Amino acid sequence: MHFKLVIALVDNDQTEDVMKAARVAGATGSTVIGNARGEGIKPASTFFGLSLESQRDVVLLLVEQHLSRKILETIAHTAKFDETSGTGIAFQIDVEDAVGVAHQIETLSKLVEDQL
Repeated sequence: MHFKLVIALVDNDQTEDVMKAARVAGATGSTVIGNARGEGIKPASTFFGLSLESQRDVVLLLVEQHLSRKILETIAHTAKFDETSGTGIAFQIDVEDAVGVAHQIETLSKLVEDQL
C-alpha cells in the first residue's frame, strides 16, 4: 500500500471542520500542530508592532494514495481556500515508507477496493 502526506495549513477556527471533512472523505486519522504562523502575498497587519493575524494549525494526514486527491479537494472546499484569500493552503507529498500503520491497512484496503 502506498501513502501520501496531506498537509493543510488552516486557521485554527477551521481545524475541527477540516478534520471532520477529511475523515468523511477517507482519512483515518490526523495530527495537528498548533500555533503556526505564516505570510502570504499580503503581509500581515500590525498594530503598534503587534501582529493581528489569526493563529494557524498544521494538519498532517497520512492517507492512502488513491484517496489523497479527494481528501485534498474536500479540505480545500471545507476551508474555502479558493474562495477567500488568506484562509490557508493544502498540498500533498509522496511518502516513501511508513511504519505504525499496519492496523489501518486492512480497513484502508477494503475502502479503496470499494471506491475503485
